[in-house]
Parts: sequence; structure tokens; C-alpha cells
Amino acid sequence: MNTKQALLGSLAVGAGLALVARRAFAAAAPSSSAGGGPLHAAVGAYLEQQMHRLRIPGAALAIIEGDRIAHLRGFGRARPHGETPTPQTPFVLGSTTKSITALAVMQLVEAGRIDLDAPVQRHLPWFRVADLAASAQMTVRHLLNQTSGLPMVAGMVNLANLDEDPGAAERQARALSTLVLSREVGAGFEYSNLNYNVLGQVVEAASGEPYAAYVRRHIFEPLGMRHSYTTKAEALRDNLAVGHRHWFGHPVPARHLPLAAGSIASGQLISCSEDMAHYLIAHLNGGRFGGHRILSETGVADMHRGVAEQRVMGSLVASYGMGWFVNTVAGTMLISHGGNVPDYASFIGLLPEQHKGIVLLFNADPWGLPFVIAEVGEGAAAVLAGGAPPAIKLGFIPGVMRAQPLLPLLQIAGVLSTLRRLRRWRAQPARRPRTGVTAMKDVLLPLLPNLSLAALPVYLRSSGLLRYMDLYMPDFAWLARICGGFAAVWAFVRTGLVLRARASSTHSPAGQPAMKP
Repeated sequence: MNTKQALLGSLAVGAGLALVARRAFAAAAPSSSAGGGPLHAAVGAYLEQQMHRLRIPGAALAIIEGDRIAHLRGFGRARPHGETPTPQTPFVLGSTTKSITALAVMQLVEAGRIDLDAPVQRHLPWFRVADLAASAQMTVRHLLNQTSGLPMVAGMVNLANLDEDPGAAERQARALSTLVLSREVGAGFEYSNLNYNVLGQVVEAASGEPYAAYVRRHIFEPLGMRHSYTTKAEALRDNLAVGHRHWFGHPVPARHLPLAAGSIASGQLISCSEDMAHYLIAHLNGGRFGGHRILSETGVADMHRGVAEQRVMGSLVASYGMGWFVNTVAGTMLISHGGNVPDYASFIGLLPEQHKGIVLLFNADPWGLPFVIAEVGEGAAAVLAGGAPPAIKLGFIPGVMRAQPLLPLLQIAGVLSTLRRLRRWRAQPARRPRTGVTAMKDVLLPLLPNLSLAALPVYLRSSGLLRYMDLYMPDFAWLARICGGFAAVWAFVRTGLVLRARASSTHSPAGQPAMKP
């Protein structure tokens, strides 16, 4: 009974959160806009449609054409019951930060302070992974192209390390000394935040400045990025949009989540749509913004050149350059990167053949799944390019996430079904299982789903992913704990009850009930 109460209680909490979120965002805020044309209006309409589908409370859009900002617009609300995001409203970027870190590295390459093909250990003599030979072979270029062999899962787990003390990034990089690589150095592409966390340390060693100070001085300031920050405390003083996490498909404000300071170089910088428009103008114009040049044309071209193939189930989906993915939408090249943190998401894209760019910033992260935001970003870029957005392939995910509470309900239904069957067996002894076939059906088969579900939180905890999911998918993480724990207990209880009933039927006189009703 206590387990049932806990399960029903969790469902009630989820329903309550959903109701609060729905009321908070029931009144849609008007959007703000500046400039526009038919394509801009089409991009805005597409974005509004996707925000509604994914239940994202607020967003900011910037469209770049040539060397100017052609369109700025806000959607929804920057905070519950608050204002529409403005072009100056800061959002946490997530992994679009990687292109900024790559730019910092390339600036230092052109200053003669970094050699792309030199071992990482030339800049960080203390750098190690478990394989000492691989440690010596890994170069700066391997890190930039995500071909170092550093594993994806370890990079995800590291995002749950919320150490905010000074030196967190270096401590976490030094802790890689026991990490086993997932593949040989240079053998292939594997996206991992660890690559860019280490690059942040390379920037510090080569420049003699803390990573945050270097980015402010050499990127934010020359690009006029006046509402871009390296800490959440600074951004909060400038009306940082309130981030949201999804609970059972509904956005719930997450006002006090800390940033993973040790992962600043891979995904924790903060900016606004107007500032990121300045950033994209520089990339579209060979490294130049206004009177400032932040990189040579050759350096920008090197960053945008896809050299490492990204394959999903054997199919080529994109290539990776230096902090940028390269693929095609609407028949034209798209150079882009998405970003996700627990409570924000972003997408930046360049259409170099049309000399256009797009910035999308969101104050929610749909379930910690980067491909969901990538689909939206690529669709918006396709519309901007004058084509039709690709069909949404992951449209089933919102329904799956909203249906999560059905799992404990199904477990409760399974318990009630078993109890009814046991009562029938007591009342009708002849219907009790007597053969090996019925034993398989009544005992062993139900064990498989229960033990599999019980193993899920054990695996997530042992791999470190449970802490990651506590941040990015809190509803799933808690259901995994509750349903997994219940499944483990019920597997043993159910098996015991069924075996006891079988034993009673074996030792009872024919036609006589072995147990009193």
C-alpha cells in the first residue's frame, strides 16, 4: 500500500506541476519585431508553430543578411507573467559556445601561440588519459574536430559536475587521467564536451589569461557583444530570461539551477540574439565586423570546413569542422551548431551561399535531446533559404514524454491483475498452474520486464548518467527511480506469491482448495 501511495503521489505532483505551468503560460504574450519581409514572416510563423508543439515559453530570433541585422523578433515570455524577450535579453547558449571556443583557439593559432598539430601536452604538460601513448598523440586539431577519442557519455556526465569553485575546469580536466578512450586517437568522430573543456585550458595556457577574460576581451568586446556574459550572476543583473525544464511535457520555471562552471568552454556562455547576430556577421564576412577583424578569412574558412564525418546508424548526416556542423538544407549549404543546457537551448546557422544567418534562443530545453532543437533550427534555416522545412522525424518524442506517467499506472494495473488472479486460484483450485508451460507463463515471463526496469536506475547510477538526467530529464530520472525500485520489489513479491500458489496446488487433495479465500 505504501508503494502505491508513493506512485500515486508522484503522479499527483506531476499533474500539479503541469497545471501550474499551464496557468503560468496560458496567456500568450505578443511578439515583438523589427523589420521583416515574406521570408522573415515565414520563419517567424514556423518558429511559433514549433514552440507550440514543444511547449517552449519564450524565444528570440535574429536574421542576418550580408553585413547587417535584417530582422529581430521576440516570442512568448522571457519569464512567467513577464515581458516578451527583447534582442538584448540574455539566454544561456549551451553548446553553441563551442564555436566561440574554437574561434579563440584559431585566434591564438594566428598569433603564433598555438600549433594545431602539436600535442595537447605541449600546452598542458599535465594532460593525461588512461592510455599514456594516446595522451601523447592527441593534438589540438583532434580536440577541435572531435576526433580525439574522448567519449561522449563521459562528456555528458561531466555536465552534472556543478563545482563552482575557482579552478573547476582545470580540476575536471586533470581528472581525465583515468579515463579510457572510446576509440583510437584520430580514428573517427565522436561528439564529446570534454574536447572543448580541454580546449578551454589550452586557451588559458597559450594566452596567459583565464578563459572567461580572454573571451570577453578578444571576442565579446570587438564584436560589440554588450549583453554577453561568462557567469550567470552577471546575466541575472541584465534580466537573464528565466529558464524552464519540462516535467511530463510541461515547462516549469527553473530559476536557481547553477551553471556547470567546469564546462564553460563547451557550453556555458551567455548571450542575446542581437549579440549573436554580430557574431554571425563576422563569420559571414571573413572574420570582419564593422571596423574590427577577429580572424582572417582563411581562419574562418578552416573553421567552417567539415572534415570529420558524423554518422548515425551508418548513414552520413553531417560533417564537423571546428565548432561547426556542415550539411545541406533546401539545396544549400548550412553551417550550424545547436546548444542545450537543462533549462535553455539555442541554434545558430549560416547559409554562406545566400550570405544569410539565423539565431534562435529558447528559455527551455525540450528533454535534454539536442536533435529536437536541431530539427527546429534546420527547419527554420530551410525556410530562410526559401525552401520547405524538412519533415519532423522526432515528432513522437513530446507524446512519449507526456505519456511517462502511464508507466506507474501500468505497474499498478499489473499488481491488481496479479492479485485478482491469485484470488481466482484460491476460489477455483483447478485453475492453478500445474505444468512447466504455465509456470513459464506465470512466473518467468513477467520477471523479464520487471527485472529490466529494475536494472535501469542501477545502470544509470553506475554510469553517472542518473545525475545528468536529474538535471536534463528530471521527470524521467524520478520515474526511473520510483518505477525501477517498485519493479525490483514486485518481481520478488510476485514470484513468491505465484510459487506459493503452485506449491499449494501441488500438495492439496484434488478438488480441495489449498488456501482459505
